[in-house]
Amino acid sequence: MGTEVIAARSMNSLYIWLDLAFLLILIIVLIWTKRYQALLAGLAGAVIYFIVDYGVFYLWLQTRVVTGADPALFLLWLSVSYGLTNFAWIWLWLDRDGHALAWSLLIMSGWLCVALLSQSFGAGLPLISIARGTARYHGIMALLLFIGYAGLAVYTILHPDRRIRIGWILAIGILVQGSWEAILAITGIRNLSGQTFLVNTLLETNMGLPYLWLIHRAISRHWREDLTRACSS
Repeated sequence: MGTEVIAARSMNSLYIWLDLAFLLILIIVLIWTKRYQALLAGLAGAVIYFIVDYGVFYLWLQTRVVTGADPALFLLWLSVSYGLTNFAWIWLWLDRDGHALAWSLLIMSGWLCVALLSQSFGAGLPLISIARGTARYHGIMALLLFIGYAGLAVYTILHPDRRIRIGWILAIGILVQGSWEAILAITGIRNLSGQTFLVNTLLETNMGLPYLWLIHRAISRHWREDLTRACSS
């Protein structure tokens, strides 16, 4: 079907262990720099990703296929990997602490390093392949994206003195998902498909940005990144 986007990837088992090492480094850096809110957002993202990927895509809709590994354990790792990095990265961008480029380079270079090291030294290890169809849920994702951005747009139109930087929020969603998709594609892990790249980049992570922006705004009014109370205005 023309509306079906097949997101697939394959990797050897060394990729998982290298990625776990990178995740540990990222967690240590977040704790060391007292970015506790970003870390908690990342952990929440991991839980959400697992509920969606394993609970919805794999068990309920049965659109997710895992070959070469235990589905529950593999999808748990996958959810922690991308849930933690994506949500923490988005949160750090929303913080606007002046270090967005540094955080972006840390995460993107980590993803690239893990992928290429696993290909250089894990060629003889077992191969794991995963795929999922999207026709059964991309429409719902598009609806959620529309509701979120339409809400921000209408609010901005009605309150021109309190304009929301919608373009900046949109750019964060495109950057995070687009970087992920690009690195998977150029390292040969993701199936090469322009349609998959464009649809996932514009839709999947970006769908949640308006809601995450609202959550971040509500929390940051009362709490700083290190979880100390913010001064009341």
